[in-house]
Amino acid sequence: MTSTTLTRPGLAPLLSAIADTLHGADREDGAATAALVARAVRAHRPTAALLTAHERRGTPDKAVGFLLHAEPSFSVQAVVWRPGQESSIHDHRTWCVVGVLQGTEIETRYADHGDHVTVVGQWRNPPGEAHGFAPPGDIHKVASGGPDTLITLHVYGADLSDGSSSLLRRYDVPVR
Repeated sequence: MTSTTLTRPGLAPLLSAIADTLHGADREDGAATAALVARAVRAHRPTAALLTAHERRGTPDKAVGFLLHAEPSFSVQAVVWRPGQESSIHDHRTWCVVGVLQGTEIETRYADHGDHVTVVGQWRNPPGEAHGFAPPGDIHKVASGGPDTLITLHVYGADLSDGSSSLLRRYDVPVR
């Protein structure tokens, strides 16, 4: 097995917990797998110290991601969002877990109606929160929800070491 990992304080125990969780998970049930991995992330309480001071600053024009680990069964990426930054409305090709390390995340979930999407819920997630979801039905948008920089940790059920994305589709349709 090939894996790519950057040495980060506190990352190794988290990676072990995720790998152990996946070893015992039913990989056919993406939602259940995501829920188990979210529980492992919450239990290990990763912090923004996984990133260097320079990385934690982010960039003024868009959110920036840092791939921290990748192997065939999962990848871990940190994303830095300055105030006001947000993702597009999108879904994923695999299960995903998002943990909040710093700041407040606003996650909005949507239902697809073909020519438009509708909001089905919105959550304000504080530091320490982690939640998971899986396709189908994982259409969402992430936004920085306060005056502080938001730092999130994303665990995907895919190998992203080749520079690929976890995204399946961006929804460039009206929200009704």
